[in-house]
Amino acid sequence: MIKKLAVCLLLVFVGNNVFAQYKKYSFQQPKMGSPFNIVIYSLDSLVAAQAALQTFKLIDTLNQIYSDYLPASDLNQLCSHAGNGEWVPVSETLFSIIKEARQASELSKGSFDITASPIVRLWRTARKQKKLPQKDSIEWAMQLVDYRFILLDSVQQKIKLLVTHMQLDLGGIAKGETAQRAYKRLVNLGFPYALIDAGGDIVAGDVPPGIAGWKVAVNLPETEEVMNRQLLLRNKAVTTSGDLYQYLKLDGVRYSHIINPKTGWALTNSRNVTVITNNGSSADWLTKACSILPIENGLKLIANFPGAEVQIAVLENNQPVFYRSPGFSAFFK
Repeated sequence: MIKKLAVCLLLVFVGNNVFAQYKKYSFQQPKMGSPFNIVIYSLDSLVAAQAALQTFKLIDTLNQIYSDYLPASDLNQLCSHAGNGEWVPVSETLFSIIKEARQASELSKGSFDITASPIVRLWRTARKQKKLPQKDSIEWAMQLVDYRFILLDSVQQKIKLLVTHMQLDLGGIAKGETAQRAYKRLVNLGFPYALIDAGGDIVAGDVPPGIAGWKVAVNLPETEEVMNRQLLLRNKAVTTSGDLYQYLKLDGVRYSHIINPKTGWALTNSRNVTVITNNGSSADWLTKACSILPIENGLKLIANFPGAEVQIAVLENNQPVFYRSPGFSAFFK
């Protein structure tokens, strides 16, 4: 599961104090292996706390569906039928995210692929043991990796996994989707002035009148140092992916925790990718695809999504160089 980079959240206030009765309330709980932050602007602290509690309960419910760690999760129950020829009925929630993930694989030409779980697990073990995976292990695992092994029946809401032992990993899309659903829950509870930070997958909602937006700072490749300009967002999702915290370094080579599903090997280029979109799930998976695709192809991929922008930061001669879609800089404060 991809671990997101640390993101600094601030608020920018402009105008007079006529709306000063709105106060910011922050709530945090560990969810999905990451700290989940809920920030709400409300007139009442008790009501805001109750809304946050209901939203955390929703996140727990979604984790029981999406997790590849919980043996009894809906996802793992589906994977237990892999290769047996069965069409497995699943919930609307699980069907929806797998359908979007499969479409993401098609659009990214396989650079994003939730069937890459066997490869991801090999590299997870490699980082713990501080040694590269065996090539024959990678070759065996790659036989299980291909998004076309997932068949969908949209009429019956059923899924068939074609190959025995294949596993799905929603780590590159589930937190963004969860953040989006969590924000929708807050809106339904009457709290549109809110932000969800799902371990770095951020859905920045609306802000009270008189407030310009949510200010988000993004760090540079291989360092906690942040850029000297921040993003100013409202009603947008943003995700940054990179290898600041999870990597394996051997013989002078830095192997990222981001794995190329088409080769089975960890990336060795230092690249931070920040994607801004209209919803959390697409921001999440697009950062993974743009981390793997050649830069030019990543920019072309983003162009297919109305309202989406990307910044790809790479180290060249130990200096950060930025490649951006045409509208990205407009979000800088």
